[in-house]
Amino acid sequence: MYELCPETPEDTPEVEALLDLCFAPGRTALSSYRLRDGVPAVSALCLVLRDASGVLLGSIRYWPVRVGGRPVLLLGPVAVHPTTQGEGLGGLLMQESLSRAGALGWARVMLVGDLPYYRRFGFWKLDGVEMPPPTNPDRVLGLELVEGAWQGVTGAVTRETGGDVAAGLAEMRRDPPKSQTCVEIESEPAHPARKG
Repeated sequence: MYELCPETPEDTPEVEALLDLCFAPGRTALSSYRLRDGVPAVSALCLVLRDASGVLLGSIRYWPVRVGGRPVLLLGPVAVHPTTQGEGLGGLLMQESLSRAGALGWARVMLVGDLPYYRRFGFWKLDGVEMPPPTNPDRVLGLELVEGAWQGVTGAVTRETGGDVAAGLAEMRRDPPKSQTCVEIESEPAHPARKG
C-alpha cells in the first residue's frame, strides 16, 4: 500500500535529501531553479509518496511561471528513490498531480525533460517557448490540460511576480476546486500506456 499526500513543511528535509540522491550535485544551479527562487510552490500540487511504513519513495513539485504573460505550471522536480525506480511510481505521481492541476483550473504545464519519457503523459516539444540559458530547447516540453491552451502562447519563461498563485489562476478558474488530500493506493501502480 502507498499513500500519496500533499507535501508539508515537515516533509521538506526528506524531499530535499531525495532530490540530492536522485540528481547530480549542483542541481540548484539549473535554469529552472532560477525561476523558482523566492517564488512559493503550488503547494496543492506538490505531492509525496510513501510506502506503508512511511518511507518516502517519491515526490513531485510544481511552480507558477509566466510565458508571454500567461500563467503556466512548471513541473519539476519529480524524483523516485533509486531502489523503486521502474515500478511505475513516477507515473503515479505524474498522473495524480496532473489530474489535480486540471481540477484546480490550470490550463497548461511545461517542464524541462526527455521527450521519450514524458511523451507517454501527453507532453510534446514546445516551439517558441524560451527557458533561460543554458537550457536545451529540445528539452522544453508542454502539455495542455485544456484543449488549445498553448495556442499562441510563446516567448520567454519568466518568474511569477504576482505574489499570489491565485492571481495566475484568475483567468482560468471555472469552479472552486474540491479539497484534495491524501490518497491510498492498495496495489502496485499501473504503468501508463505509451502513446505514439
